[in-house]
Amino acid sequence: MEQVSSIQQINSAIMFGNLTNDELASVVSAVQYARAQLGKQKIRAIRVGDNVNFNSVKKGRNVTGVVTKVALKYVTVRTIDGLWKVPANMLNVIPED
Repeated sequence: MEQVSSIQQINSAIMFGNLTNDELASVVSAVQYARAQLGKQKIRAIRVGDNVNFNSVKKGRNVTGVVTKVALKYVTVRTIDGLWKVPANMLNVIPED
């Protein structure tokens, strides 16, 4: 729970603090960097043939499929609805039994 309260403190400082435009830009850069690193970790963990799922905004539901291609940022997933190009950070690998 300690991490949750520190995140809430960070959010409060950003929303209600007296940060300058340069300080806010620095926060945005840090978040973008962290997201890029998470995406790279996901890309390294995903292989062609993996079963994955993701939440589709278009369909409004969870979609499951098989990875057919892994690129720098996007992963191509074959589903019953066809091929989807999905950002790697949106995918969850389904562990094999």
